Amino acid sequence: MSYDLVIYGGTSAGIAAAVQAIRMGLVPVVVEPSDRIGGLTTGGLGDTDAGNKEAIGGLSLEFYTQLGQQYGMSQPVWMFEPSRASAVFREWVERYGIQVLYKERLDLANGVEKNDGNQLVSIRMESGLVISGRMFMDTSYEGDLMKLAGVSYTVGREANREYGETFNGIQTRQAMYHQLPAGIDPYRVAGDPSSGLLPGVHPSPGGSDGEGDERIQAYCYRMCLTDDPDNRLPIEQPPGYDEDEYELLFRAIERGLDRFFKLRMLPNRKTDSNNDKGFSTDYIGRNYSYPEAGYEERARIAAAHKTYQKGLVWTLQHHPRVPVDIRAFYREWGLPRDEFVEYGHWTPQLYIRESRRMLGDVVMNENHIYRRLSVVDSVGLGSYWMDSHHTQRYVGPNGDVVNEGDVQVQVSEPYPISYRSIVPRESECANLFVPVCLSASHIAYGSIRMEPVFMVLGQSAATAAALALEAGVSVQRVDYAFLRRRLLEDGQRL
Repeated sequence: MSYDLVIYGGTSAGIAAAVQAIRMGLVPVVVEPSDRIGGLTTGGLGDTDAGNKEAIGGLSLEFYTQLGQQYGMSQPVWMFEPSRASAVFREWVERYGIQVLYKERLDLANGVEKNDGNQLVSIRMESGLVISGRMFMDTSYEGDLMKLAGVSYTVGREANREYGETFNGIQTRQAMYHQLPAGIDPYRVAGDPSSGLLPGVHPSPGGSDGEGDERIQAYCYRMCLTDDPDNRLPIEQPPGYDEDEYELLFRAIERGLDRFFKLRMLPNRKTDSNNDKGFSTDYIGRNYSYPEAGYEERARIAAAHKTYQKGLVWTLQHHPRVPVDIRAFYREWGLPRDEFVEYGHWTPQLYIRESRRMLGDVVMNENHIYRRLSVVDSVGLGSYWMDSHHTQRYVGPNGDVVNEGDVQVQVSEPYPISYRSIVPRESECANLFVPVCLSASHIAYGSIRMEPVFMVLGQSAATAAALALEAGVSVQRVDYAFLRRRLLEDGQRL
């Protein structure tokens, strides 16, 4: 099987890239490890992290406009049900005749063939299927193809000094939001250090503010819930439920915490329920090995997150140590009968907020976002604030439990994202694009890593792939003047 463009990952970026490739006259294929497409956009993230909506153009804007049509509206909508997003992407696949190969995962041991130079020739799946291509694109959240292709990358938080940043690395003083109430005892038996620390609590932050580490921000599932009694299913206590995981929750309640996740309303009395407050849906510190893990370990990590999160809801609804009024408030919510039907009504998509990040010729960082460093080869705009979720819990200077890592810093205006941040160094690979695990520092990625931007970058990458093939050059040597002209013609905002 041979194609002009092989796209690994049927995320929103991957589907947008495939549509653009077809519009450019290429023959693409989308290789999706699971049995569904759309990634987070169809996986429960219906409260779109849009930032400045005027910065979103091209196919990304088309997608949200078509979502509006699903609801009988002529303008884009940014709050939507997962099933409606799935319907739009399925319509795109059908309309453009996109070939999607489902349930095909890269062979993590022998998944890539390169020629004697720096060109990818083919990729091999666990099934034995070999897919050849002239151009390749990694639109996965994990960056497995990028790694197998021999492209440099990093995991974790850089020290501030590496790129002259302020909000990277360990952040204790900055971690003011989604913080626990003061005074929570960190030990399994309160007041007894010999009893050991509560689950997930570290003895210290592991370094000073601004120092780098290998920790990554927390993951969760974006829960789609409903309070409609005609469409509501209860969330049962999950198998493997461990009450010890919620001792910190009980102590936070005793200190006054009374809300534990967002209930952002979508159409038809459904929610996008995301992390909020100091103890919430983020399973802090339990995902560190995910980026470099194999498939089995990743599945175990995802299952642990699901158990934790279902257990959180069940605990808030039923546990006797939760006050009656809190139990009554949360007992109104359950899983919609008409969402994720084939998955037991729970989203199968873990919110992988950050995994591997490529190291290209341009590493987008805080200075680009504040426009202290110029970008002369824009392929899209970012505009969301620099947003990192907590990465760990530790015993603070006052002897209580503290969350660390949350950074929320506003961005004053949209900023351009460099073409050189979505392509590897030419010496490493000359025919690969990486628009999702792109080249960015941890804190800059916290702004760029939004689904509308991923679609923008997927479209721009596919455009560049077509121009590179037409000119017979590497992806690094695409004439940016031609690329810019075509992107603007296609409605991209640069």
